[in-house]
Parts: sequence; C-alpha cells; structure tokens
Amino acid sequence: MELSLFNILDILGTMAFAISGALAAMDRKLDLFGIFIIAFVTAIGGGTIRDALMGNTPVAWMENAAYVYLIGAVTIFAIIFRNKINYLKTSLFLFDTIGLGVFTITGVETGVSNNLDPIISIAIGAMTGTFGGVVRDILCNEIPVIFRREIYATACIVGGLAFVILHKLGVNTDIIYIVTSLTVIAIRLLVVKYKISLPSYHLLQNN
Repeated sequence: MELSLFNILDILGTMAFAISGALAAMDRKLDLFGIFIIAFVTAIGGGTIRDALMGNTPVAWMENAAYVYLIGAVTIFAIIFRNKINYLKTSLFLFDTIGLGVFTITGVETGVSNNLDPIISIAIGAMTGTFGGVVRDILCNEIPVIFRREIYATACIVGGLAFVILHKLGVNTDIIYIVTSLTVIAIRLLVVKYKISLPSYHLLQNN
C-alpha cells in the first residue's frame, strides 16, 4: 500500500514521541515495563485524544496494530542505543520537538478535512501535538512543559494558523505539511536557544 505524506508524517511523529517517552523514562531510571508504558502513552496520547474528539473510534492504534509494534521496536532501539546518546536532555528535547511539529499537522488536517471552524482545527492540532508530552511529564512526576513559561503549545498554535492560511490560499497539501511542521520545530528551537518565554503569573503580579 502506498503511503501518503500524511501517513509518513504520522509514523514519524509516533516514532519521535516514542523515543521521547523512552528517554524520559530512562532518565527517571524506571524499569523496562515503565519505559515501554511511558513510550507508548507518549506516542499515542495526542492521536488518541484527536480521534476520540472527532468520533473516530476505535482510535487509530486500536484499528492498526502496526502502531503498537512500531512503538515497541522504536522503544527497544532507544534502550539499546541509549548509551550512544551523549546528551540525553538535548536528545529528549529534539525528539519531543519533532513529534510536536508533526502531530500538530495531523491534528489540524483532521479538523480541516472534517470542515470544522479554523479555530477548532487549530485547537485540535495543538491538543494532538501536546497531549502525549503532557501525559509523559505527569507520569514522570514533572510539571508538563505546556504549563510552564516555556513556549510549547504556542508553537503549535502558530503552526496551525500557518496551516489554515496556506490551505485557504490553495497551496499544495504536501507543501503545507512541510511548512507547518518546520514552523513549529523552528519556533521551539529558537525560543529554547534564546530563552524566550511567556510571562508567568508571578511576574505579572510583581508588576
């Protein structure tokens, strides 16, 4: 069966988030079972909430067991080659950013394909991109990135907005996918590199 760019991106996003979850679990020194669980929920979290909200049930990974096998294989890969990753935190950030960018596309595309309002489509994109990371952080006993000052969901919203605008302009779908994912990834890389963040409530109170 020929894979579309959308399917390829969905697979890449699943792989990226599975590695992200596995690295986070290993960083927390969880056992093998814990590593696989964190990798799994990180990889399928965003897609599951997207499908559930859209009424696409059973959700994708339940209908296609290939996702389960893929996540398992990627997790084993991450465990085996973990010692070859010199900068764990950098690697975790990189794979999380790739997953964020790719899953934002799949969420917005689902909303647009179902003729939902652009704002709703962007919201679905943001939830698809961020929810896996939220579950991962909660299970690893950390405050989710989305709730901290670091720009995270905002990158998804900007990328989703770019998707909707380009779609309205009639731009080629494959180009839209590439531009949207690169927009989200670029924003994440820039805000972390230059330490750009949203103001916290504490800072606003002091002002």
